[in-house]
Amino acid sequence: MAPTIKDVAKYAGVGLGTVSRVLNNGASVNPEKRKKVLEAVKALNFTPNRMASKLRKNETRNIALLVPVINHPFFAEFAYFVEDEADKFGYSVILVSSQQRVEKEADIIKRIRRREVDGAVFVTHFAHKESELKDCPIVSIDRIFGDEIPYVTTDNYAATEKAIEYLAAKGCKKIGYIGSKPLVRSEVSERERAYTDEMEKTGGEKRIVNEVIMHGGEQAVAEKFFDLYPDTDGVFVSGYTMAKSFLTAARERGKKIPEDIQLISYDGAFVQWNYSEVLTSVEQPIEKMARKVIDMLVKKIHGEEVEKRVEFPTEFVLGDTTLK
Repeated sequence: MAPTIKDVAKYAGVGLGTVSRVLNNGASVNPEKRKKVLEAVKALNFTPNRMASKLRKNETRNIALLVPVINHPFFAEFAYFVEDEADKFGYSVILVSSQQRVEKEADIIKRIRRREVDGAVFVTHFAHKESELKDCPIVSIDRIFGDEIPYVTTDNYAATEKAIEYLAAKGCKKIGYIGSKPLVRSEVSERERAYTDEMEKTGGEKRIVNEVIMHGGEQAVAEKFFDLYPDTDGVFVSGYTMAKSFLTAARERGKKIPEDIQLISYDGAFVQWNYSEVLTSVEQPIEKMARKVIDMLVKKIHGEEVEKRVEFPTEFVLGDTTLK
């Protein structure tokens, strides 16, 4: 019987994805592992052309990236690094903007099952039944779909806790939280939980506006927060677009930042602001997250074991929206 890719991987002591990348001239292979794969190919008399034919038959070499919207700095930067990393593995990326169109995500799932797409990265607002995703090579960002789907996230709870503590240390007595509530189980919910725990710990009044909205609806939420809590002197905002809307609403009410209200955003230091300021923010390592999610997806496509949950630490960046 002719040797298979599994035989090569076993002989070389590497994963199937590594063998695939070597035979497809992928750039992201450790030189020592590349050497072992090539030695295995020679020892087993494995024909690379046969492997290439098998890949063409069983793989499209296409993966999908599903994001809520494309015109958002986080998703745009994330998509750039996803595409760059996927290219190193020999895959092309199909970018899908799925906001308000759950059927777009359902279509990608069907295409994976029909082997028209090899796998997908989900950054989604929509829920899907775990049974629908079973055996589909999918990796998500923040979203929790069940035991079948691994995901990459950041230290949402600890980062938010640190942000609230910073606002309190800078003199804020009436601290609020503004967010966009996900429709699915998500690590993003840890941000509100951390805020709530901090308020209970310190005895502070909870000032929360956290609603299910689509991108583009942030301004109404910011306005609602000011209507409910006009005397707030500090706020943690769960997302840069919401932070931008909050700043606009604050200035329309004659509030000075940071003298009257101090603000910390989850993400935002990478954004150029009309007001010539940099947000004090919790910054996610977008490049690391993107490259890791592709590494995990390629492993899933090739049947390799993948970590269930990967958490990256964030960085607290001081800007102009809090007192120094």
